[in-house]
Amino acid sequence: MTDFPNANDIVFTPAVRQAQERYGSRGKGASLEARGRFARPITEDVAAFIALRDSCYFGTASADGRPYIQHRGGPPGFLKLLDGHTIGFADFRGNRQYISAGNLSENDRAFLFLTDYTAQARVKLWGRARVVDDDPALIERLRMPGYDAVVERAIVFTIEAWDTNCDQHIPQLVHVDEVAQHLMTAKARIEALEADVARLKAQLTPPQP
Repeated sequence: MTDFPNANDIVFTPAVRQAQERYGSRGKGASLEARGRFARPITEDVAAFIALRDSCYFGTASADGRPYIQHRGGPPGFLKLLDGHTIGFADFRGNRQYISAGNLSENDRAFLFLTDYTAQARVKLWGRARVVDDDPALIERLRMPGYDAVVERAIVFTIEAWDTNCDQHIPQLVHVDEVAQHLMTAKARIEALEADVARLKAQLTPPQP
């Protein structure tokens, strides 16, 4: 598989196109379709974006279309590009409700929503997903060394279409680890400056008789 057939139809269904006509944006939508926007192979910058994520939202639906969104997280790199159109990630043990797994057993349509709040950027991926619990080699490949979590199974997501969003309305948030690192750097700098001030004071203060 080197391209994603019908990617335009996946993103812009007939109902979506009708909504675009109604609200006056169909021309822009048609232009995106004509350029093959949603059928592009994953680019290097998007691959890097995926590799840096430590959080995402995973959407599935039941057989009758009842939607469900679940947060998935892990150390940066827990989302792994297995090839140019496939993402795999370990399914870490959580509350053990298995709603996503149950949905995928009867409806493999799925969605991944990835956001970088610091850079105010996001990537949307439409596709199909499956649960894999009988491939130890794959599960081991997706395991995150040093991460204290039980891997119950793997999720394999085949990308059928993808797109990026503008940065409007994305709140800019800073990861706590980044804040801690900046605070440590600032603290070390302040201590160095205080030491310099103390040294200069000692040099300028005349000796006491």
